Amino acid sequence: MDEISDSVLIVTPASPQAELFIDYVSERTGYHIQGMEPGAPEIGESLGSFSLALLDAYHLQDRDVEVVQQAVADGGKTVFAAFNVPDEDEALRLMDLLDLHGVFYNSDRLDLLSKGIGCLLEGDFWMSRHLMSRLVRLYRQQRANTYRPAAGLTQREIELLALLGSGATNQAIAEQLFISEHTVKSHLYNIFRKIGVRNRTQAINWARDHLGTPPPEVMMRRRARQPAS
Repeated sequence: MDEISDSVLIVTPASPQAELFIDYVSERTGYHIQGMEPGAPEIGESLGSFSLALLDAYHLQDRDVEVVQQAVADGGKTVFAAFNVPDEDEALRLMDLLDLHGVFYNSDRLDLLSKGIGCLLEGDFWMSRHLMSRLVRLYRQQRANTYRPAAGLTQREIELLALLGSGATNQAIAEQLFISEHTVKSHLYNIFRKIGVRNRTQAINWARDHLGTPPPEVMMRRRARQPAS
């Protein structure tokens, strides 16, 4: 692999400990490692230069979450993982927000983290067997749920909220529903008001907790309109 495909971005606050951590991982893995502060405006522009981005879960900011969600929605090639995760419950919450391929707990040894980075760069997933089991159980439970109207949402608002939760941008939603971006923004304003949230991340969390699995026709429509790889 060339340097770009081997490069890793670690999003964590700058500190002497962070520098030692980056130096250790770089030495153990042989990959190019770069650190960047959480919330830095250049994160979004830089992601395309890295094949793996490690996010410090303890210092993760809303902006970082939105940047990752946008990168995934845009079809970027960067793989995301979280480290410094306190427990499985937080791991599940983060995996629901972000398209994570790897999870490292704050109790994991550095040599284990270095090994996991190598596996992620080779295209594998990295998480505990117990976490994988919980994910399978949650998936089966969600499949059994009925996607039902709530909070006075219209069917169109539910459909839009489902697309929002799948990572679609306003432009993508507009194209898939054959409406303008202005109409999408108006719908989002009404949805946020009805369910009592202030941003996209909170709306996605609300949908996960109250609506269950998106309607099959919504996800089939989204997949059908995605360009073939």
